[in-house]
Amino acid sequence: MSGLAQGREPSIRQRRTEELLAQELTVILQESVHDPRISGAAVTGVRVSRDLRRATVLVAGSGHLQRLELLRALDHSAPFIRRELGVRAYLRIIPELQFRIDDSLERARRVEELLDQVASDPPEATEPDDE
Repeated sequence: MSGLAQGREPSIRQRRTEELLAQELTVILQESVHDPRISGAAVTGVRVSRDLRRATVLVAGSGHLQRLELLRALDHSAPFIRRELGVRAYLRIIPELQFRIDDSLERARRVEELLDQVASDPPEATEPDDE
């Protein structure tokens, strides 16, 4: 994980590497990986370690079972994806890739639903305290 996970702000080099990896991984997943289980996957973020040797790639998928299949397919394709990164990204070190499902969009949608539900329910009348 990046410096944020360790309580430190990521370095400029880390941020630039994360941005480059996110861009290149998006293109690789869309154009080079032909596994149907990966189609429609979106890279939502990348976090690299301070030494730039490991990268956690956050991907968005749909449906619980489909997300498990997506992770299996990405793990299976990781060596190919890493080789493609080596060709496309001009980095001295191509990081080891670890894929994780990013469920932040799903959580945000759930919070919105709950807020809408609270807003649509009328407040219950409370009786004033008589003193």
